[in-house]
Amino acid sequence: MRQHARHLVIATLPLALLTAAAQASEEVELPRTMAWTAYGTNSSGYAQAVAIGGMLQDHYDTSVRILPGDNDVSRMTPLKQGRVDLCACGISSYYGAEGVLMFAHPDWGPQPLRVITTSTASFGLSLAVAGDLDVETPADLKGKRVAYIRGDDALNKGTEAYLAFGGLTWDDVERVEYPGYGRSFDGLIAGNVDASFTTTVTPPAQQLASSPRGISWPTLDPDDAEGWERMQAIAPYFRPHEVTSGAGGISADNPVPSASYPYPIVVANQDLDDKVAYGLIKALQDNYDDYKDAAPGAVGYALEHQDLQWVIPFHDAVVAYYEEVGVWTDEMQAHQESLVERQALLLETWNAFIEEGAPDDEDAFREAWMTARADALRDAGLDPVFE
Repeated sequence: MRQHARHLVIATLPLALLTAAAQASEEVELPRTMAWTAYGTNSSGYAQAVAIGGMLQDHYDTSVRILPGDNDVSRMTPLKQGRVDLCACGISSYYGAEGVLMFAHPDWGPQPLRVITTSTASFGLSLAVAGDLDVETPADLKGKRVAYIRGDDALNKGTEAYLAFGGLTWDDVERVEYPGYGRSFDGLIAGNVDASFTTTVTPPAQQLASSPRGISWPTLDPDDAEGWERMQAIAPYFRPHEVTSGAGGISADNPVPSASYPYPIVVANQDLDDKVAYGLIKALQDNYDDYKDAAPGAVGYALEHQDLQWVIPFHDAVVAYYEEVGVWTDEMQAHQESLVERQALLLETWNAFIEEGAPDDEDAFREAWMTARADALRDAGLDPVFE
């Protein structure tokens, strides 16, 4: 099974060991000013960036300027251009590292990204299903009307992954296209569609739960190895997750076995200064109590919530920090090296593809690049994931 959920060794280490190791490590050295991009001002990702910025100002006299972006391109472009230090991104950061979907474009290609930290909180990412249907698992969606959001690769990939868990594809459901995410929930409430991908805590999900149709969330058995293998073949960034907050009565007392992936994913370019990368992860962990309750979802930055064998490589200085605090294992190092090698191959393939004269037409360019990319990965014995 691809990328099993792992019980991190972090949780088993004595607190005293972690504390002592952290105190023995280097001091935090951060610049006087930093710039980040994040989701829009009404998002939890933006609120978390503000909370972290406040902590950095209070403890290190570092001023953080946050640039909100309406979409993936507007968030990632300043990072690509070197105008910001970090992006508090969504799963588009993974697509960027892989050079696929909106990044399979002449202006982009695979990006040399490195993770600084992530937040995995109590919510899940799932298909919200109208509560007046008898849908208990993704397999029950067969023949149902499922929303497809034009121009939103992340949401549609999430939907496809959930269908795959149930052994289904888009051909097994009635695909209903919408021009935007919000409109799909209007359609759910109106009875024009039956399911749409979202987070369990989003306001549209709350509105659906309060409507006459109500809401339900398909459960994902964490022990269904074949289901998880199918899901992660489509979207390897998903992990089993016990969801404890969300619309429709999800709580710690009424959890739902489901799936999630980190949000935000705080990434930098590979060449971010080592002292800055190290200082950030150390500051975030040393001062966790100062910001964890300052924004929704900020508790997800805790050390025990970090997936140290995920799908984007960590910055080298972040690895050094995890080695110092005693949580980095040989298995994690081998995984890190495989991700770095994969990204190096993608960048090498992209450069050769461009130099050899790529097609001018955007559709032809995308098709030719995706073929070259897949061939290079397969030749190296790696899974292209995206075709």
